[in-house]
Amino acid sequence: MTQVGLQLYTVREEMEKDFRGTLEKVAALGYKGVEFHTFFGRGAEEVKSILDELGLTALGTHTAYAQLLEHLDAEIAYNKQIGNNTLIVPYLVEEDRQWDKVFANLKDLGERTRKQGAVLAYHNHDFEMTEEVDGKPVFDAMYDAVPAEDLQVEMDTCWVHYGGYDPVEYINRYKGRLPIIHLKDMTRDADGKAITAELGVGEVNLAAIADAAIEAGVKWIVVEQDYCAGGQPLESIATSMEWVKKYAAEGAKLNV
Repeated sequence: MTQVGLQLYTVREEMEKDFRGTLEKVAALGYKGVEFHTFFGRGAEEVKSILDELGLTALGTHTAYAQLLEHLDAEIAYNKQIGNNTLIVPYLVEEDRQWDKVFANLKDLGERTRKQGAVLAYHNHDFEMTEEVDGKPVFDAMYDAVPAEDLQVEMDTCWVHYGGYDPVEYINRYKGRLPIIHLKDMTRDADGKAITAELGVGEVNLAAIADAAIEAGVKWIVVEQDYCAGGQPLESIATSMEWVKKYAAEGAKLNV
């Protein structure tokens, strides 16, 4: 059954100030898993102990592209120690977006990761939808260029939406290659730029996305809010969990 996790980037300042205490609050809200973006200098043994005590699963880790290129073996080893086998490329800075080179590197990283019993995935933003390679969105070109066995999809459905495409269509397109999605909501500023928001307060059709994800066999629906306009991320993730629980109560096959 699909489970619900949190990308800890949402509560990054709280995590830096109080690592364990923040994880306790995340678990108490009902999140079953967490996706890391940094470990704030903590050793794998300490992190694993905290996760075990709180009943949290390490569902994935966002690891910088450059770090994977330079220190892949060490990253895999650390993540295995905390019980995580999914390493995720979170973002590419503009100077790294030489797509032929990126695709070749992802294929190499993915093959090496697979041979060590782990999984490589890629997390999109909107530019993978708006930039093109050979007449198709980078998003599609990437997954055409790199075999599924070497690169899985972590689809940020909000950025697919903001990029001008239908997240439900994309979930169906990548069914079987899609273990994790990011679920987030958004509003727009006066210039039409995205402002990430708590689930249920923006324009994204969250229920349709979650329905499609569950139907597609997605293992983890991960809540993420890049920036919390109210300045209270713990309140924001509580509000988002309220939406999740209401959605589950209406009959969704979701473990909350």
